[in-house]
Parts: sequence; structure tokens; C-alpha cells
Amino acid sequence: MVTRKSKREIELMREAGRIVALAHYEVSKAIKPGVSTKELDDLVERVIRENDAIPSFLNYNGFPASACISINEEVVHGIPSPHRILADGDIVSVDIGAIYKGYHGDSAWSYACGQVSEEASKLLEGTKASLFAGLEYAKANNRLSDISHAIQVTAEGLGFSVVREFVGHGVGKHLHEDPQIPNYGPPHRGLILKSGMTLAIEPMINLGNKEVKVLSDGWTTITRDKSLSAHFEHTILIKDDGYEILTTL
Repeated sequence: MVTRKSKREIELMREAGRIVALAHYEVSKAIKPGVSTKELDDLVERVIRENDAIPSFLNYNGFPASACISINEEVVHGIPSPHRILADGDIVSVDIGAIYKGYHGDSAWSYACGQVSEEASKLLEGTKASLFAGLEYAKANNRLSDISHAIQVTAEGLGFSVVREFVGHGVGKHLHEDPQIPNYGPPHRGLILKSGMTLAIEPMINLGNKEVKVLSDGWTTITRDKSLSAHFEHTILIKDDGYEILTTL
């Protein structure tokens, strides 16, 4: 069931989103060669808790950290480790969620560590562009798949591929709510968007082909061809005349 949030719920989600955005801001300053992904995770948890919130991901279905931190060919759900050290040229994808008074904010961003390659830079810009292309269709009375289609057309038009196994989702009282939101597909299909819906739109885009596999830790997902991957996500509110990004400062 897809819910439409009340004014009070939206205010709580704005605050949850602000806290997530603040954690991203602090992480963006901390990413540099020589830093461990565990140090980044500790920073994320500290920022969230200092703002009277709880990490959404910690112990979620057994996930052992506050942030998912994925590097280079890792698509999603990378587990932070003191032994995973960032290097110059890495793509670092950081997915962060926070619960504030029972409501979630959820946002992922991919960062360049030091000086990245030209192809990595193009992937980062292209993935971000695909997110915002999808958001252009995030308004009341459009269909859900209008978002999906715009993401796919933008990413594939730039020569990249779209991961199929992981999708966007509704978000609110629960981290994952209906509807599921693929990052591909034909337009003008599925749910009619209504004001008050809150959605997490999150393209995961690969430099090579779209196939992925989950590693033996049961979480970390990589590209099968070991090509680079990027991940951008915002929690948004559907409005009559467009959308509002909730995961922002």
C-alpha cells in the first residue's frame, strides 16, 4: 500500500532528511586517500546520533554498520572496514539513512577520492544526471514509470548500463515501503503519482554491462565485469507542481 504523508509526517521526514544530508556533508569533507571506510562509518553514526536520530541501516536485516560504503566496482551494500583504505582515484559510494522520531530519510551519493580518471568522472556526472532526469517527472498525475524511463534513457544515452536487481522505493515510517521504483522500463505505466507521496529515487549505473553479483559476505554487490559503478539517491516529496528534495540541508 502506498501512503500519502500528513503535514506532521512530512515535517519529521524533512528533519530526518536534513540529518542525512548533514552526514553526507561531513563525509564529503572526510573522503581522501588513506582514510578507512570504518572511519567514514563512525563519522556517519556520530553525526546521526548527535542530531537525536538513529542510523536506519545499523542492524537492518543484520547489516553491521550505519552506512553502506561501496568502492569502484562495488555497486551497493559495501560493509565498512578498518582494513578498507581509500586510494587516490577511487569512486566511493556512500548510502546513509537516519530515523528521526520514527521517520526515515535515505540518500546515497558517489564521491571522487582525489583525482579520478576521465571515465570515472563521466560516470559520476552521468549517474547524477540520470537521477535528476528522473526527478523531472516526479510530480502529481505523472506515472511512476515516467521516472524509471527517464533514468534509463539518460544513462543508456551516455553509454552506461542500468542495474536491474536493485530499485528505488517508498520511504516513511519504514525504510522500504511501496512502491518499488525500477530505474528502467517504458513510460506511462504503473502508479499515478499523488501529492504527499514520499519516494527514494536511486539509480545505480555501471560503466560496463548491467550484470551484478553478491559476494560471500551476503551484502556487498559488485559488477560482474568489475567495471566501475556509481549510485545517487534522494528522498523526495511529490507535490502538485513537482517535487521537493527532503535529503538536503
